[in-house]
Amino acid sequence: MTDITAHVTQLGLLAEADNRLVRTVDALDDATYRQASLLPDWTVGHVIAHLALNGEGLAGALHGVATGVPTPMYACQEARDDDIATLGVAAPSELRSRLMASTELFDREVADLPDDKWETTIERTPGNRAFKARSTVLMRIREVEIHHADLGVGYTSADWSPAFCTLLLDSLRAFSSPVPFRVLARDLAQTWEYGEGEPTATVAGDAHALAWWLTGRGTGETLTSDTGTLPEVSAW
Repeated sequence: MTDITAHVTQLGLLAEADNRLVRTVDALDDATYRQASLLPDWTVGHVIAHLALNGEGLAGALHGVATGVPTPMYACQEARDDDIATLGVAAPSELRSRLMASTELFDREVADLPDDKWETTIERTPGNRAFKARSTVLMRIREVEIHHADLGVGYTSADWSPAFCTLLLDSLRAFSSPVPFRVLARDLAQTWEYGEGEPTATVAGDAHALAWWLTGRGTGETLTSDTGTLPEVSAW
């Protein structure tokens, strides 16, 4: 798959994921925003706040690329955390509007970015981990789909499309694994290998369950391993 084809595919998947997320958030009653999410110490409101601020941060960084003014995604880790804590307890109406606005803002910055700017490097925070502008669409779709399920309000990894599961399983190979292993997505009849060296175990199951487990979520209760135990994975 060429970079252009992959980019177009990711944009299509993101548009669909955004629509699903917005529909879910719009349907929530106000009380649900204060309920616990599936993420430790975060309410549903905090997860929505994170998604809104993530969209704003990526959009701001892309705007900096377009204008030639390098702009990190976040001013610093502490500011990022504080902003989530503050916005996470805001009125549901504000959270809904911020999420919608961030989605539209990111889409606009992606559409407006000149073709020759996609290889520009962006810093997550000043002086720390950096990534290419072309990675922002993949980053955003992972955020939207995974954290949509993290809300814990009905949408789960079982609702992920086969295309997104494939994209996620592909991209997770970039993260290190202390013990090399293989996964077999039975429903897709496809395998992926993680870590360096010959795989020491094969973990099998549905693609969405494998992807959910590989992000450090759940217990992998529907998965099987030919060694009898699942390898340890880090939280995404």
